Amino acid sequence: MSAHISRQALADWLNDTLQPERFRDYCPNGLQVQGRDEIRRVVTGVTASQALVEAAVALDADAILVHHGWFWKNEDPCIRGPKHRRLSALMAREINLFAYHLPLDAHLEWGNNAQLARVMDWVPDVRPDGAPRRCGPDDLVWLGAPARDLTVGALAADIARRLGREPLAIGDPGRPVRRLAWCTGAAQGMMDAALAAGADCYVSGEISEPTVHLARETGAAYISAGHHATERYGVRALGAAIEARFGVPCEFVDIDNPV
Repeated sequence: MSAHISRQALADWLNDTLQPERFRDYCPNGLQVQGRDEIRRVVTGVTASQALVEAAVALDADAILVHHGWFWKNEDPCIRGPKHRRLSALMAREINLFAYHLPLDAHLEWGNNAQLARVMDWVPDVRPDGAPRRCGPDDLVWLGAPARDLTVGALAADIARRLGREPLAIGDPGRPVRRLAWCTGAAQGMMDAALAAGADCYVSGEISEPTVHLARETGAAYISAGHHATERYGVRALGAAIEARFGVPCEFVDIDNPV
């Protein structure tokens, strides 16, 4: 008999592990759409898009686990158009949808920032209590350094090689990176916090018009490495943890996104 877990048991483990109650988030975290009670296969992905829902249907999944779910604050609450098509496809097959946004960014082992450091071979600073040194709202920005000496240009090239996406780098490409800070996704607004913590180079997913001026005027470097590209690794690691703990197959499906 294949391994399985109840919907409630998986929800309880995810909530105990990620502790969503600690965060003031922009969307509900946890079980967003209820499906069947018994889960034998999970599909993981970055965003609960129509393409990911269709992939989960094709793979006969009982649950989808994502970083970017649905029902964001200030969005139109009406269920119509693309939102209706996504929700209808999910509910017709009784597929559960679990989503964790900031809790997945922040987790010290399976979070997006922890996993990006692993993929990029960055070494986090460590506090006296052994936890990684962080700053910014909800301690989302990580602080550390590359494992080997790199300039801004070499760091950007290393990001392109490891993430498979050409980043946008603002700053002197020949400047050595001595104090690095990073936060995945659309965290360009946290560059002030990174600089205040001593970083001379900050890496995030997206870039905004003011980010360029902040980098130029402070002499610090900013690297936009891609929202999707920087956030593929947390949910994949979380799925692997579920599979290892409960024996339920978890398959990561990468729906490419150039942003």
